[in-house]
Amino acid sequence: MANTVLTVSGETLLKMQEHYKNGIQPKVPQGGVFLAKSNGCTITAYKSGKVMFQGSNCETEISKWEGKSAVPKAAKKMPSNQHNLPSNFASLSVIGSDEVGTGDYFGPMTVVASFVEPSQFDLLKELGVKDSKELNDEEICKIAKEIIHVVTYSLLVLHNEKYNDMQEKGYNMNKLKALLHNQAIRNIISKLENKHYDAILIDQFTPPNLYFGYLKGTKEVVRDKVQFATKAEGIHLSVAVSSILARYSFLQQMDLLSEKAGMTLPKGAGAKVDQAAAKFIRAKGFEALRSFTKLHFANTEKALKIAKK
Repeated sequence: MANTVLTVSGETLLKMQEHYKNGIQPKVPQGGVFLAKSNGCTITAYKSGKVMFQGSNCETEISKWEGKSAVPKAAKKMPSNQHNLPSNFASLSVIGSDEVGTGDYFGPMTVVASFVEPSQFDLLKELGVKDSKELNDEEICKIAKEIIHVVTYSLLVLHNEKYNDMQEKGYNMNKLKALLHNQAIRNIISKLENKHYDAILIDQFTPPNLYFGYLKGTKEVVRDKVQFATKAEGIHLSVAVSSILARYSFLQQMDLLSEKAGMTLPKGAGAKVDQAAAKFIRAKGFEALRSFTKLHFANTEKALKIAKK
């Protein structure tokens, strides 16, 4: 991946400029907003919204923006899989998968795949299942405690120490997501014991060709009936269920980590997180971060600077 271009919104461009401020270079090309270097990768942002990543080790940086408000250039050339879904897709029996925790400095990644069939729709809706973005954490916990007894699901938690080990071995965020989604889906298919399902829907975080590329070398890759769509929580209840259960698990893990840390660990990756991480370093030492955080995030460097003051 020597040269990759993402197209981002103006808002994301500003976020990127802030994120890479410590690596900003003095020279900016014509039409450019900034040029920065980070982790062996050169990032050049243009006023048009295009951002070019150059270098042999840019996957980690690209994964921070890919699949969020950034749109990979390659994805534009591909027809949206969402448009290829049948018109009655919402009424089918579907395995849906989603992940949580990828943008949080503290805490693990959680991935859930769930199987939902039409006979369960009314009950799940009555229990409050909908797009988790429309629910607060208290509501998510309440709903999750009800639906875990209703649906067949598979939960995978990639704890921070293992996450950091794999990241240091070259597994970027999207590769880890792909591996976890594939494993969770395999688990569900095994639990169903040949029970019929019409499709598998993955909340899309990377173009399908890259998703399967990340799984190259994996012994058992699920390809049959797999579909991808952005905002998949609003397309089928199975993904909404998976999102709620993944968030519930993440919140439980955050509570456990906060208890171990002896302090409340904030979610996200903003300034409050930097301050909390600095406080953690002073209390527990830098090495302890490995079991609580995603070390490659920029928060680590910021926290170290604050802790030294």
